Amino acid sequence: MKVAVIDDHPLVREGIRFVLEMEADIELVGWAGSGKDAEQLIPPLHPDVVMVDLRLPGEYGIEIIKNLRPHLPGCRFIVLTTYAEPEDIKQALEAGVDGYILKEALPEEMISALRLVGRGRPYFDPAVMQSLVRQPRGDNTLLSELTERELEVLRTLARGLNNKEIAVLLCVTEHTVKKHVSSILGKLQLKDRTQAALYAVSHGMEHNGADRIGATG
Repeated sequence: MKVAVIDDHPLVREGIRFVLEMEADIELVGWAGSGKDAEQLIPPLHPDVVMVDLRLPGEYGIEIIKNLRPHLPGCRFIVLTTYAEPEDIKQALEAGVDGYILKEALPEEMISALRLVGRGRPYFDPAVMQSLVRQPRGDNTLLSELTERELEVLRTLARGLNNKEIAVLLCVTEHTVKKHVSSILGKLQLKDRTQAALYAVSHGMEHNGADRIGATG
C-alpha cells in the first residue's frame, strides 16, 4: 500500500516516516507541506491512501481533499489532526473522508487505521466517536422507521463489512444489500455508508443484536 502525507510540521512528518518505515506492507511515497504543493506533487505518485492535516497555514484540510479527489480516482483519504470538534467531524463526513485519526494516536493505531482504510473500510478514532456520541441527538426516532432487516444491515455497516460480506452473512444477494443500504440512507437522511456506519456506532449498534444477524429471511 502506497501512502502520501500532507502536513507542514517537520516533527510530525518525521514521526510518521519512522513508523511507516517499520512496516513491510506500507510504502511512504511522498510528502507535501501545503495544498498547492500537494496538487503538483501527490497525483504523480499514485498513492492508495493520503493522510491530510486538517489545519495548514491558511488552508483547511477538507478543502485540500476535495481539490485532490478528481486527480486521484480510487484514492482514499484520512484526516490527520489534533482536533475532534463536532463541526470538523461533520465537514469530514460530508466530504466523504475514509478515516479520521488524531495525532495523539499510538503508532499501532495509525497503522491499523491505514490498513483498514486501505482495504476499503472506514476508521474513525475512538475519541471522535465519543465526540459524536456526546452530541445531542433528536434522531433516535428515525431508527424506528427501519425494518428489522434494515437494522441488521445497519449493524453490519457498523462492523465495517462490505456489500459482498453482508450478502454472505445475511444469505441474500448483493443487489438486495444495495437496496437495503439505499433505503437506510434515505430514512436516516445520511449521505453515504460511512455516515451510516458512524451513525450506527454512535448509537451503540456495532455489537447490539449481532448474535441475531442472519436469523431472519
